[in-house]
Amino acid sequence: MSAATSLDLRASAPGPSAVLNSTRADLLRLRKWPAVWVTIGAWLALNAMFAYLFNYVTYSSGTTNFSTQGESRAELLAGLLPSGLPATLPQGMPLFGGAIMMVLGAIIAGNGYGWGTWKTVLTQGPSRTSTLAGSLSATTVLIAGVALATLVTDYAMSLAVALAESRSTALPGLGDLAQSVGVAFLVMEMWAMAGYLLGTLARSPAVSVGLGLVWGLVIEQLLRGVGGSLAWVDTFTHFLPGTSAGSLVGQMVGVDPGTPDATPGLLDALSYDRALLMVVAYLVLLPTLTWWLVRRRDVV
Repeated sequence: MSAATSLDLRASAPGPSAVLNSTRADLLRLRKWPAVWVTIGAWLALNAMFAYLFNYVTYSSGTTNFSTQGESRAELLAGLLPSGLPATLPQGMPLFGGAIMMVLGAIIAGNGYGWGTWKTVLTQGPSRTSTLAGSLSATTVLIAGVALATLVTDYAMSLAVALAESRSTALPGLGDLAQSVGVAFLVMEMWAMAGYLLGTLARSPAVSVGLGLVWGLVIEQLLRGVGGSLAWVDTFTHFLPGTSAGSLVGQMVGVDPGTPDATPGLLDALSYDRALLMVVAYLVLLPTLTWWLVRRRDVV
């Protein structure tokens, strides 16, 4: 955030107007920040490659890859068509998409401390609660935009496959598509809020990004592996964010995690309703912990 943008917040009075001004200022910061666009572009590119490009090459060549073992060519093609969007869209969110959204949340919060932005705003601008609410609101708007951009990208890829193979371009039911986009948004938002909390806790983008990636990609996976031998560890993993996100998407798309072609990160440890409840609980808990940290600690 530029100095001019930061100082604009000083005139904000406490209340809704202060939150709105803080949201607008943070959206301006995010919109003009190349790191945000690079991170989002990396996710869209990875999603397009792993969800469509590699699978279409596999379908066209008649071979198999690590993610399509056990699938017939007809099943593989069905997932690449527009009618398969509800199942294809959220499958990469629990692990790969979640990790990238955690990185995004961590750098949004952590760089504010590294650049001295929060120090300037919190000592001269509106209240800490208003500033934080505006920043979290801007992050949520950004994540919603990423979810919609993912939908548009996936639809474009699926439409290209349908036209290339002379198959139906009919869209799935609106209800199924809305549920898929909603689940994808909730999962990405949860991981972004986790990254934001880590960025606030560490006050450093590098440390928070490292901690988030180690937790999401390593520690949770190891704990679930140990849970196969220790019942109490298995019970503990049912309360982890990765388990909640993986179960929510896994139950929605109906993928059996035990099959060789299951997408990494998809689980069936929790029912759909319980997984949804856990994700929503994290969406309340994580911002609340962030608010408590910001309120209790010094700004420097």
